[in-house]
Amino acid sequence: MLKNDTFLRACRKENVEHVPVWYMRQAGRYDPEYRKIKEKYSLLEICKQPELAAEVTLQPVKKLGVDAAILYSDIMNPVASIGIDFDIVKDIGPVIFNPIRTKADVEKLKPIQVEEDLGHVLETIRILDRELTIPLITFAGAPFTIASYLIEGKPSKNYLKTKQLMYSEPDVWHLLMHKLGDMVIAYLKAQIQAGAKAVQLFDSWVGSLTPQDFKQFVYPTISRIFTELKDVQVQKIYFPGVSSGELLPELRDLNVQVIGLDWRVSIPEARKRLDHRFAVQGNLDPTVLTAPQHVIEEHAKAIIDQGLEEPGYIFNLGHGLFPEASLEKLKELTAFIQQYSKEKIQSMKV
Repeated sequence: MLKNDTFLRACRKENVEHVPVWYMRQAGRYDPEYRKIKEKYSLLEICKQPELAAEVTLQPVKKLGVDAAILYSDIMNPVASIGIDFDIVKDIGPVIFNPIRTKADVEKLKPIQVEEDLGHVLETIRILDRELTIPLITFAGAPFTIASYLIEGKPSKNYLKTKQLMYSEPDVWHLLMHKLGDMVIAYLKAQIQAGAKAVQLFDSWVGSLTPQDFKQFVYPTISRIFTELKDVQVQKIYFPGVSSGELLPELRDLNVQVIGLDWRVSIPEARKRLDHRFAVQGNLDPTVLTAPQHVIEEHAKAIIDQGLEEPGYIFNLGHGLFPEASLEKLKELTAFIQQYSKEKIQSMKV
């Protein structure tokens, strides 16, 4: 039973008493309690234990006082179901043991079996749906970002092999996008059925593309995913990742309610590029969290002031939390965002 639906109202551009706040990667290594759990279990092992994954999801909700929970999971979770052999390697990230390089590799990918292979994720969502009093956000990795791991074999800085396939064999690329799009649609629909109140599509690395390449090679699949979810009554968020400001004008026709912003584009400029069509979410540079508290709050205040210029604003980071972040600073920041924005909203009504 939701007691705080501020986040959902902000997604719908409705009136709110304060700016809602949650943080990407808010369940993570900045929390000493989480680090102890990670001494015993890997990320993938935690995900396969619904009670434990639910508890890790709930930890930051209890400690920080955020307005939304984000499912503890990983964007790579569903790819095992379609035939990809991988592991999450410490200090590296996803490592693919059978990377995709040819048309035959793409053709071998199977349709996802969500209930059979990802039932543990769905059970985690069901547990959280019963226990949470704030909205639960679930998520999937977007096709380009997933493809970059599948093709490169591991995280990349220049996406050379990915772009080589995209430019040299566009038919193979589009087949891969189509299959990954099918995977994402089935996975998100199952998450929604299990109890998600909002879904976010993470496209962390698509900002590496030019707007023209994004429009030609990626946008059709992103558009298809959200068109398939158009009639599902949950809030939908697209986060085009880091360095994606130049892509924002290409998103104007997406069937989503919220666009996530990184810190390289201001909120007023982002809204202008989006034709003021969406609620926006963001966009504190995560490294600001290393500064003294008064500096963090100065940055947050400036962002909130921009966010409140129009209805539909959710405070978040421009990318995920990192291990060096301070739990105590985050607690203070969360309280500051809620209190400062509450006072600001009240003053705007006078």
